Amino acid sequence: MVELPSSLSSSKDELIQIIKRLGTYLALKMSNLFSISFQKLDPRSVGAIAGLAVAIVFTYRLMRSPATPPRRQPKRQTPSTSSSSISTQSNATLTPSGVCSPSEDIRAHNVVDEFFQPVKPTLGQIVRQKLSEGRKVTCRLLGVILEESSPEELQKQATVKSSVLDVLLEITKFCDLYLMERVIDDESEKNVLLALENAGIFTSGGLVKDKVLFCSIENGRTSFVRQLEPDWHIDTNPEILSQLARFIKYQLHISPVRSERTAANVFSSPSLEHFFGCA
Repeated sequence: MVELPSSLSSSKDELIQIIKRLGTYLALKMSNLFSISFQKLDPRSVGAIAGLAVAIVFTYRLMRSPATPPRRQPKRQTPSTSSSSISTQSNATLTPSGVCSPSEDIRAHNVVDEFFQPVKPTLGQIVRQKLSEGRKVTCRLLGVILEESSPEELQKQATVKSSVLDVLLEITKFCDLYLMERVIDDESEKNVLLALENAGIFTSGGLVKDKVLFCSIENGRTSFVRQLEPDWHIDTNPEILSQLARFIKYQLHISPVRSERTAANVFSSPSLEHFFGCA
């Protein structure tokens, strides 16, 4: 019985593994490519990605190209019917050395398909993309970061929303974040700072207590934002957002009720975590 040379099988396996590694590298490069601003792309990085793409397509087409068919062997007269049937079965089980079998062809297709499977972006990549590479963010606390919705509630306690914690920590890693709120007394300030500390925002994230600002009137947030000049401001008060629309590049209105867009640079979402696709 004739056996196929093992070198052909091993070389194909090695080629597939090389292509697979190149594909994984390409997928990571592409995911990073779309998560950053095109204005900041390094031309050498773009050239490297394009070269990898061309190499993968060329290698795949080379692997798919049919080899030269082998010469037809002359038929030999066999003395008996039984030996003829054995020879026929033996030839049927053999695959010419230069031709890929259907199973190998399917396997090659599957490997190539894996290259172009969409890579799910990380939360950090989503945050950077949604914030349009903004590096400074101001955000009110009530109704956005905290469960409470009024200054009177803060006199008793303050509770950080568990659903917003991951997003908030990612923002602190990437942006210069300032939190602000109107409070009635010093006890309310202590409750807010204690809640943020217990949630790990001061330890796990890049936020410091000096960047948690308090004021005694609602319009105090407007003054804070005007002085800080952030790329984004996040608030629940539509009046404050309207006042700041001409001064701040982007704003996010947090409201459980869908409202009309007051300006082209004012976006709306039921919650902060929903805006970043975590709800």
